[in-house]
Amino acid sequence: MAPYESDDNTPAGEAEDVRDGRRTAARYVVPAAVVGVAAATIGLVPAFAGSGDPDLPKISAQQLMEKIAESDVQQMSGTVKISTDLGLPNLGGLQDSLASGALSQGAGDKDGSAADPSSKLLELASGTHTLRVAADGDNKQKLSLIEKAAEYSVIRNGDDVWAYDSASNQAYHTTGAGDRHGSTAAPEDVPATPKDFAEEALKAGDKTTSVTVDGTAQVAGRDAYKLLIRPKQSGTTVGAISIAVDARTGMPLKFTLTPASGGAAVVDVGFTEVSFARPAASTFDFTPPKGTKVTQGDEMKGHEGKAQPKGMEKALPKGMEKGAEGTGPKTIGEGWNAIAVFDSGSKGGVPSGAASDGGAAAGFLGSLGDQVKGKFGSGTVFSTRLVNALMTDDGKVYVGAVTKDALVKAADAGK
Repeated sequence: MAPYESDDNTPAGEAEDVRDGRRTAARYVVPAAVVGVAAATIGLVPAFAGSGDPDLPKISAQQLMEKIAESDVQQMSGTVKISTDLGLPNLGGLQDSLASGALSQGAGDKDGSAADPSSKLLELASGTHTLRVAADGDNKQKLSLIEKAAEYSVIRNGDDVWAYDSASNQAYHTTGAGDRHGSTAAPEDVPATPKDFAEEALKAGDKTTSVTVDGTAQVAGRDAYKLLIRPKQSGTTVGAISIAVDARTGMPLKFTLTPASGGAAVVDVGFTEVSFARPAASTFDFTPPKGTKVTQGDEMKGHEGKAQPKGMEKALPKGMEKGAEGTGPKTIGEGWNAIAVFDSGSKGGVPSGAASDGGAAAGFLGSLGDQVKGKFGSGTVFSTRLVNALMTDDGKVYVGAVTKDALVKAADAGK
């Protein structure tokens, strides 16, 4: 793997040490909204510059990456604001239908729980949310999603993990979490803090990436350096990623992912308050309130690890659920232009009938996409501000953080 490009021309061997063991592409959180293949990603806050920026000692991009890699904050608490603007279309009545039906996270369903973190925390993939986070070592973490009239919390204390949804008065409990590590009690594939997002962003770095230091900032009252990550390639929808790194601890405090098309950030994640004092031990205690419906993890065997929340497969075109859960897509291209390809098993492209097995979602999909043609034949492109997906009439699906033209060229090359 080639080194990052940095502002001090770091030798390849040193850069390789920092990235030892990292994968070359970032994982995507899959909210599965329109075609079951849209994604969230790595992202942060847009504007850090200002007249009050702190005067900090000069640091190179390589040194700042090392500072992030060596950061080992064990005790902390704070408030995080996360906003996601993928530019998904307004689904109107269909959106309401999905919210109350297929995407209800199993509320009131005998096979699921409204408090199950594997589906509840996917809400972070859209809109603006406020989180409270706390950690005391590897075995004590708490994450709370603060809503207008309710609160959802995931608490890990040793081997025990509790999740509680005050809106439905339901709780989810599982044990055996002692071999997991992380900064929060969130499921591993759901980034929730600036550190989570920064780690994903840095995994994507290779010869296709430029990394530089872009000045300083104050975030949540703390002095920070700004690390700027830019794709060298054309054809990607990613414009830039900015990471504010705490000057003392090396912990990421804020991120910004802006699209190549310009405008507001696709995802903003940053601390508005942060403390590195040890949280009170009682922070990680939880007892279900009287009358709470409690679901034990072993009562939901067979539901863990699904590619989408329970019932989502009914909202997808026939065959799509098989493709989404299959043996895994193949990848073509490299770096920021990587495209995942899989066979949905749905011949004939996007369904157009409202009464098909795909239900309301399948019947509405055709009007949400753009029709395209090429050597591959014809198909439909579903677009967001970051992730685009092409579904061809022969059932192939091409997904990536690339432009519509890049997807068409990839499909043509596959013929």
